[in-house]
Amino acid sequence: MYSRGKIYAPASKSYFQRAMAIASLTKGITVLKNVSWCDDTLAVKLMIRQLGSIIRKKGRNLVIESNGLILNESVFNAGESGLALRMFAPVLAMTDKNVVIRGDGSLKKRPAGQVTDALSRFGVGVSDNNGFLPLKIKGPVKPGIVKIDGSLTSQVLTGLLIALPLAAGDSEIIVDNLKSKPYIDMTLEIINHFGVDIKHDNYQRFFIKGNQKYKATDYSIEGDWSGAAFFLVAGAVSGEVEVFNLDLNSKQADKRIIDVLKSAGADVVTKSDSVIVKKKDLEAFEFDATDCPDLFPPLVCLAAACKGTSVIKGVSRLKHKESDRATILQKEFGNLGLRINFRDDLMEVTGGKINISAVDSHGDHRIAMAAGVMSLLSGKEIVINGEEAVNKSYPGFFDDLKALQRQ
Repeated sequence: MYSRGKIYAPASKSYFQRAMAIASLTKGITVLKNVSWCDDTLAVKLMIRQLGSIIRKKGRNLVIESNGLILNESVFNAGESGLALRMFAPVLAMTDKNVVIRGDGSLKKRPAGQVTDALSRFGVGVSDNNGFLPLKIKGPVKPGIVKIDGSLTSQVLTGLLIALPLAAGDSEIIVDNLKSKPYIDMTLEIINHFGVDIKHDNYQRFFIKGNQKYKATDYSIEGDWSGAAFFLVAGAVSGEVEVFNLDLNSKQADKRIIDVLKSAGADVVTKSDSVIVKKKDLEAFEFDATDCPDLFPPLVCLAAACKGTSVIKGVSRLKHKESDRATILQKEFGNLGLRINFRDDLMEVTGGKINISAVDSHGDHRIAMAAGVMSLLSGKEIVINGEEAVNKSYPGFFDDLKALQRQ
């Protein structure tokens, strides 16, 4: 199946969620530019409304008027967004109120113990449901020096970095084995844009001055490399695709899809605000995805079109995503004839002919997207059970994919 055309990348939900959370902590009016919506960003929008923010849509901009951290409600729902949970748990713990954070769908099955542990180390009264949601929180945070584990997710650290500048005193966070450092760069970039300064020593120690204030300002949300990665791979395996609204200087970890495509032999042309990828004969590649685990699904699609066996490192990062993503990729894409094996922290994917079969997304948006790209390799449409999972991050994904096949 041949795909050809142009796609406009939606707003990065990673940037958009962080920017909304921080805007709700300012006193004034913030304008977020170039926004687009998905289930995860809508969950944050609801949470900041509960914190008293007044929100107005103005074309592709979002106007947020806030009076700072004011807690008038006691029960919050993070939807299915792991980032929303991990950002707002420390923020809500800055007050002395009793609050509860619930979740929906896959988030109820994802461990919450890392959040509980981190908050308790800052003197917060916090409990969970045998390691899962809901969380019950009673602050306030007591500033100090605390050690946390960064091996499973960087999002807990992101939440602490956003919240702790509001504390009554200085704090220091010592982080063991931090993964996904680009996401921390992203967090620090947005924090700094809103007028707060945080120092760190090689991502191992973070120094946070207390009694700081976030300042309302304008902020433009850049395009999403995570969603764009699937279309860039689509171009490499089945035709020619140009994706617009991409910042080549972005701190998004998934920008590294460009490096992998080049390594596999795809024809890649970068412009000031777009990337063009054209199909060529592809060779097996090796790539360390430890800091960008969301690239695993599109990389499996790329590997399926490569001659030989590709090796992707970082399988341990996939255990607690929306699904056990590594196992689901092996099972569901195995049904399509793709051979996926595991060796220690490595995933080995051997390219070959793709069969026609149904794929179950298991409620995972990135599995559903990957199945859509695999249909380009099979030459015929693959039935995807649970394709609506894409609403979590990219509601228009399948419309954009079909448009490519019509252009």
